[in-house]
Amino acid sequence: MPHDTPLISTIVGGLVLAFILGAIANRLRLPPLVGYLVAGILVGPHTPGYVADQDLAPELAEIGVILLMFGVGLHFSLKDLLSVRGIAVPGAIAQIAFATLLGWGLGALMGWSTGGSLVFGLALSVASTVVLLKALQERRLVETERGKIAVGWLIVEDLAMVLALVLIPAAASIGGGEHAPVEPLSAGLNRLFGLDLGISAIIGMTLVKVALFVALMLVFGRKLIPWTMHRIAHTGSRELFRLGVLAIALGVAFGAAKLFGVSLALGAFFAGMVLAESELSHRAAQESLPLRDAFAVLFFVSVGMLFDPNILIERPLPILATVFIIVIGKSVAAFLIVLVFRKPAGTALTISASLGQIGEFSFILAALGVDLGLLPEEGRDLILAGALISIILNPLLFFACDRMRPLFHRPRREEAPVDTTAAAEETIEPAEPEDEIQPTSLSGHAILVGYGRVGSIVGRNLKSSGTPFLVIEDSEKRIEELAGQGVETVLGNAGAREVLDLANLPGARSLVIAIPNAFEACRVAEYGRSVNPSILIVARAHSDAEVDELKQYGADTVIMGEREIAMGMVDRLAQVHHDSPAYEDGHGTDTIPSAAAVPSESE
Repeated sequence: MPHDTPLISTIVGGLVLAFILGAIANRLRLPPLVGYLVAGILVGPHTPGYVADQDLAPELAEIGVILLMFGVGLHFSLKDLLSVRGIAVPGAIAQIAFATLLGWGLGALMGWSTGGSLVFGLALSVASTVVLLKALQERRLVETERGKIAVGWLIVEDLAMVLALVLIPAAASIGGGEHAPVEPLSAGLNRLFGLDLGISAIIGMTLVKVALFVALMLVFGRKLIPWTMHRIAHTGSRELFRLGVLAIALGVAFGAAKLFGVSLALGAFFAGMVLAESELSHRAAQESLPLRDAFAVLFFVSVGMLFDPNILIERPLPILATVFIIVIGKSVAAFLIVLVFRKPAGTALTISASLGQIGEFSFILAALGVDLGLLPEEGRDLILAGALISIILNPLLFFACDRMRPLFHRPRREEAPVDTTAAAEETIEPAEPEDEIQPTSLSGHAILVGYGRVGSIVGRNLKSSGTPFLVIEDSEKRIEELAGQGVETVLGNAGAREVLDLANLPGARSLVIAIPNAFEACRVAEYGRSVNPSILIVARAHSDAEVDELKQYGADTVIMGEREIAMGMVDRLAQVHHDSPAYEDGHGTDTIPSAAAVPSESE
């Protein structure tokens, strides 16, 4: 076996360093993304020590881009976007235009071409999905009005960048530069008939090909892809299901690029968006998450490898200008735009803080611009430096906005008219506190964590018995179903303490942990026991080791699925062989009790 293994060494070196530095960043209450980028800088050619393979890293990064965009498509919610379209669509477009104009101006001052300056401005205009969602989740703002506006705003930005990824190569092919791609159809017409198509015709043909791809995906893909996944799911093989998800993501992306000339990112985005309409989308997201996360880390590492730290010393003023555009320019523009739409100052501050950073799409645009010969390498370094600094500053920006909120509310309260009806009409500010998610008012209730096949059975029994309860669930579809049934819910991951705090653990009588993930279940049990020592904690497990572990972390009763299924079978056999009484389960005597019907770990 050869000892020269650049692929293995690149993956191992990137992942190990990313893990160490990501853990350090998390310890410092920074997004792990910062650690991943720094890991890339350390294994890059611009720093001493080990240097990862410079040819393999971009290939791994491309897979990361495909899986990142597939994940964006899986979580794309047209419903959420439509609910806030009145402000998110025009607001995001205006903010993108303003930030792009600032970036273009900075690029022009540094003597870059118009195309490179525009790519630079676009890269500075779009916020990081990972950083924004993490910040909103930490502050329990995702389900508030301002959280939905911020997420809708982000969706519009992402869609705009997807369109940019299509149009930039087409526009670059006009100049015929050394690195510019050649549009196949226009090149063929030029060779055969000597026709030199203008930019509008080439962009038009590109859009036609994209439209054809989108039409095929919406007409055939939205039927074929979910049907395929349902057929695979019925085989009962978790391995095949996971492989099918990855095959669809990578296969559609590659096919779209080869057959229609569209970007790999766009193909992956539509594959995820089509699959998102299936009932299996939540499971597909869970099954593909580990590989998506791993290659996303390699993507950020590869981006860090391209960064030259010397620019921090050689070009401090351009870096300060770049950070100013990202943190101040974008934030102020978003703040004013939200106020123009007559939204509360608190909402404007939250959205402006959320957008005061850049991330994944910025890196993709920077890499594309350099590959096409539009953006100089200095521009890519400025984008990377701006991303690192803005992500580090983002928690401080949120802190500053939180401190500024009372300043905007105080004058309103002092000038509020005596007539309460007029006050409600003339000022929106008093309604601002209602935007926060408040803890439940339930007491003496049961807390049900997870509403899959096991949790739903428990929930139906709690409801039929008249027991007050609420459900903690991270699936929006299930949350909507429960809301329609009048069941109180908390949307989020129960592994986060701030989510559990909303369920009033001190006032609850019981905690039912129906999720199959033993690691998260142990965290929930441990926190539940520490907050309420007298609470009854019931959990589920899949092995004797998990039973012991859950009991060590505070669970009173742990039900092991396989054991309960076996006992159900034994009881049913006893009815025939030993004339035991019929086993009543509410569904007749020929079925196993509902509590025994425990699904696989993927449920």
